[in-house]
This record gives sequence, structure tokens and C-alpha cells, in this order.
Amino acid sequence: MKETSKISNAVIRRLPRYRRLLKELMNKGTERISSNEMSALIGYTASQIRQDLNNFGGFGQQGYGYNVAMLHDQIGLILGLDQSYKMIIVGSGNLGQAIANYATYYKTGFQVVAMFDVNPKLIGISINGIEVQDYENLDSYLASNQIDIGIICTTKSSAQEVASCMSNFGVRGIWNFAPVDINVDEDIVVENVHLSDSLNTLVYYISNNQKP
Repeated sequence: MKETSKISNAVIRRLPRYRRLLKELMNKGTERISSNEMSALIGYTASQIRQDLNNFGGFGQQGYGYNVAMLHDQIGLILGLDQSYKMIIVGSGNLGQAIANYATYYKTGFQVVAMFDVNPKLIGISINGIEVQDYENLDSYLASNQIDIGIICTTKSSAQEVASCMSNFGVRGIWNFAPVDINVDEDIVVENVHLSDSLNTLVYYISNNQKP
């Protein structure tokens, strides 16, 4: 596999979509597919698909195309999906519970191991067998448990404090759903998910009769 340290963010963000398509094809019994056939199904040009995959070694064969199952598995390896990841959720309201339910339902190697909140009405309830703990316990929990991904579903005003706590205790990545960008150590990966930005983008395309 080729060196991947300089792969663009745009390419990385297309990989999960390729993998999702390949999984659908596997479920239908499709064994191989060409870049032109993938293009017709996914909307990217065949050239773009080939360029993206060539960043990691290509995987295709002239006159054959791509082995669907093999390419699905290889993209999974590229994305790191051959490993399991322990996650915690801070903010156990509707959004936090939805994410916990999603992770449990799809069982894709992402395990929610703890949830936290400040709301007395939520503390002590069980979400898919996980008891929501008092936010006051977060420090001690992180001190005694190695967590890969911290998920922030708090208010805007609380997000930075939560992120700093996660950063201090060695959480490797943060999935931030709070409506604010957070600042953490440079070695921690942050994915900010601004739902309002996504909705505003959708409205732009609707109002201008365009597609992304």
C-alpha cells in the first residue's frame, strides 16, 4: 500500500461512500465492478474514482475492474476499521442517545462504553445497557479507562471544558456535535459536526434549484 500521509481530506471523505456502495453490491451478489460502473452508481467520475484509489495502490485490474469484496475490505483497512474503538458520550440527551443507539445497532467496531450528563433526570437511566453517569465522574473515569473517541453532545458553553478534559486524559479523537469549534492539543483529531451548517447548505441548494 502506498504512503498515505499526504492524502487530501477530500479523498478520505469519499472513501466511506465507496465502501458503503461496495457493501450494497456485495449484498446483491456482485463480484466485480469497473470504475465506469461505479461512476454511474455513485456520481463521481470514473477518473476521479481511479485517482482516489490509486493513492492507496489502485486495487483494480485491466479488463477486470475491481473485486468488490476485496476492495470493500481494503478500504476498511485504510480507514482503520479492522480495529475496535472505545467511545464515551458526554451529553446524554436526545442527540447523545441517538448516537448511542446508532453505534449499538450497526456494531461496526465502535463501542460506547460510558455516557455522562449533568441533568439529574438523565443520570442513572440506561441506554442500551449503559448507565448514564454524573458528569462529575468524568475525570476519574478517564483516569482509569483508555478511551479512543470522545463524543460531545453538550451545549455550546460546555463543549470546550469537556474537550479539554478529554484532551488531558489521552482521548485520541473527538467527535464534536456542539455548535462551536473546540481547541485541543495538536495530536488529537477533531471532527466538528455542525448540523446547522449542513442544514443551511441543503437550503442553499433547494433555494437555487441545484444539486451538490
